[in-house]
Amino acid sequence: GECVFPFWYKNKLFYDCIKYGMRHKWCSLNKTFEGHWKYCSETDFAPCVFPFWYERLIYWECTDDGDDFGRKWCSLTKNYNKDQAWKYC
Repeated sequence: GECVFPFWYKNKLFYDCIKYGMRHKWCSLNKTFEGHWKYCSETDFAPCVFPFWYERLIYWECTDDGDDFGRKWCSLTKNYNKDQAWKYC
């Protein structure tokens, strides 16, 4: 099966593979976790979504804006301000 993003687990919405309760990252195979899951491989992780809103700007590529260490990141949804789902690029 394929990972489904976002997915609900323990009343929380997840936009990418998670380590919750496991040693390795995993994902749900259903929109709402029903016990069907798999470990994530390199191709399972959620992709960046472009363009995305961050603060008052629209970004078409990874940015280091807002990162204290200057690392590039992207949003996992079209609206970072609302969802605050992200990952490093």
